[in-house]
Amino acid sequence: MTQTVAALGRSPTPSSTTLIKLSSPLRREDVIRDASPPAMRVQTMPTSRRGTTTPLPMPSSDSAALKRSIVLSNDDGVEAPGLAALAEVLSSKADCLIVAPSGPQSGVGHAVTTNRPMVLQELGSQRFGLDGTPADCVRVALGERGAFARKQLGDTAKAPPLWLIAGINHGANLGMDVYISGTAAAAREAAILGFPAIAISQYVAKHRQPDWQATAERAAQALEVLLVRPPRAGSFWNVNLPHPADESTGHDIVFCPVDPSPHAFRYETRDGELHWISDFHNRPRRQGHDIDTCMSSGQIAISELPIQPFLENFL
Repeated sequence: MTQTVAALGRSPTPSSTTLIKLSSPLRREDVIRDASPPAMRVQTMPTSRRGTTTPLPMPSSDSAALKRSIVLSNDDGVEAPGLAALAEVLSSKADCLIVAPSGPQSGVGHAVTTNRPMVLQELGSQRFGLDGTPADCVRVALGERGAFARKQLGDTAKAPPLWLIAGINHGANLGMDVYISGTAAAAREAAILGFPAIAISQYVAKHRQPDWQATAERAAQALEVLLVRPPRAGSFWNVNLPHPADESTGHDIVFCPVDPSPHAFRYETRDGELHWISDFHNRPRRQGHDIDTCMSSGQIAISELPIQPFLENFL
């Protein structure tokens, strides 16, 4: 049975609410820790104000006077519009360092570069492109406990925690996609290095393109909830944003497990070559899991992904 926690959410009317749902097998105490009414509130932009990006609130803590320190990366490349949208969402309330691949690296998984030198190019203030993979970018930024990131960010990086957010990916990273996704790999590498991390992806419906302003608003809704709730040590948050036909549609935030269903695919031989044949949009799915939540129900799907199985899974 799905548990629900009410929180103020994005809708055309300020008085309505968004439900933050916790779908089993995740336990409520594992996902909503040290929750309080102010922390649960998900302030979002009314649809009538479309045209400016939803700002994030400051953390409700003793260090609220300090900006957050966040490293941004992705697998679509440093010039990708999704990364620009993410940086805009965070710009007013966080000091961000961008270290992203110089070009597209989608689908490279957790590959790392060890057989050649890499070039790190400074493209602007706190903005770097690396001719490597997403995991390489995170290693450069956060290796040796974040030395490069802390040097670039200066005083703001002295107040923990230093976060890594990867995205916003053009296309969903749901179910078993998390094992081939460079976006997820960036967040996973940060978790391996001991930093709280989030991967964010925008599902793109068939024959459509993202409205990055609407995507930014959805991302802001999820980030407001997650940045005050770091994932458990050795795990990261994986967020998938829906793509409704009406971009002004409001969304629930649903914490749900990752779908283990394999893709339905086949290979077709053409002129002696094998061609992958699959329908991503009609892929198999389990009810209440992330694919179903995002693609079927049209809600924001959030899953906590461990870098190794949690001990309680064996008890």
